[in-house]
Amino acid sequence: MKRLVYLFAALLMLLPSACGFELLAQEGSADSLIVISKEDMTLRLLDGQGQVLLQYPIACGKNYGNKQKPGDMRTPEGVFSISEIVDASGWTHDFGDGKGEIAGAYGPFFIRLVTPGHRGIGIHGTHKPESIGTRDTEGCIRLHNDDLRQLVGHVRVGMTVVILPSWRDALAGQ
Repeated sequence: MKRLVYLFAALLMLLPSACGFELLAQEGSADSLIVISKEDMTLRLLDGQGQVLLQYPIACGKNYGNKQKPGDMRTPEGVFSISEIVDASGWTHDFGDGKGEIAGAYGPFFIRLVTPGHRGIGIHGTHKPESIGTRDTEGCIRLHNDDLRQLVGHVRVGMTVVILPSWRDALAGQ
């Protein structure tokens, strides 16, 4: 049943006006929302009628399936909201690859998401632009830094963020 819900959500992304997706956009906020597709590795900013305002390639969790626990390298799926937008330009991160702390690992900003049951999930930039378009994160959504700078000008705390699974994610959830 859970897999059916994910497949239906993915279908809504592919057929926005035909399936009434504009109603979901209006329900979450009066103006816009973010829809992230792990199937086509894309983040889209949609207006209240479901029209694409901005679109960017992403990187997401290394492993397929919905996030279950810390360290599983999966990106959570579902409907979330933005809790804060912070300057992450001075942040570092140790990816556990023997290289130590990496400056600029999160790019210029971190858009923190409310993801019940999970901490530290967000949309951020990267020190590794070649990773965009791949499954390379520990669970966050990663953007090119210039794309993130542009996106931050259009988002706000409380905005709805929908993360849709790919077909492989849905199968991994069996």
